[in-house]
Amino acid sequence: MERPAWAPQGIDLNVPSVSRMYDYYLGGSHNFEVDREAARRAIAAWPGLPKIMQVNRAFMRRAIRYAIGEGVTQFLDIGSGIPTFGNVHEVAQAVHPGCRVVYVDNDPVAVAHSRAVLEGQDGAAIVSADFRSPQDVLESPEVEWLLDLDRPVALMLVSVLHFIEDRDEPVKTVAEFCRALAPGSLLVLSHGSPEGGPRRDGGRSLRQVYSTTNTPLVIRPRSEIERLFDGFRLVEPGLVTVPHWRPDSPPELEDPVAFSGFAGVGRRPELAG
Repeated sequence: MERPAWAPQGIDLNVPSVSRMYDYYLGGSHNFEVDREAARRAIAAWPGLPKIMQVNRAFMRRAIRYAIGEGVTQFLDIGSGIPTFGNVHEVAQAVHPGCRVVYVDNDPVAVAHSRAVLEGQDGAAIVSADFRSPQDVLESPEVEWLLDLDRPVALMLVSVLHFIEDRDEPVKTVAEFCRALAPGSLLVLSHGSPEGGPRRDGGRSLRQVYSTTNTPLVIRPRSEIERLFDGFRLVEPGLVTVPHWRPDSPPELEDPVAFSGFAGVGRRPELAG
């Protein structure tokens, strides 16, 4: 397979990447045929998958506006993926020009393309790191340069934790990030689930497709997703299906497949005493 000019050296062009598949779902061009083929199989296993990605992006935009309304103007977006129109810094800075954003991803294509997009940006940067290594994220030069961790930060975990296996202890890792963030910080989270949307096979066929990628898919029930908010207090309306989180228009108009997942925003409470 011929390597495009934008593809970093050292990546395996024969293994599908979840970041590049996500780029394909959203109509992007930074993906290979192996990604497109895996994405088409995923859509066959779970029709309407691109719609799920779109409603998650819409949730992200609503949550950003909520955070700014609460006085939070710093954002740490982990699992940010390949940049598309309407990224965190674009949405946030359109509302409040002083917002600062640090993106984090472990996919070389996502990191390389993000660096190109963010070149010349004073208020945004990208870190090549992994959610599973909080210290690599929190002690990165980009975080130290752009974010003041003594002030509230919005930790963005949108459509990423269903790619973290139980053996990697996502609840424990989110708690580690929580301890590093100031009181008043927000956790913005969405997660795929077989609950809420049209009943299928519990996501088994979809998981089989993602087992061929560089990252397996873990679809959790609502009760397990709620545990990820340990250390945060959920704000209204709590943990709900993605379109139901402070919608701009009635969610009843959405395709039923859009309800295949949950979203919520939690606030780190003030310290006691």
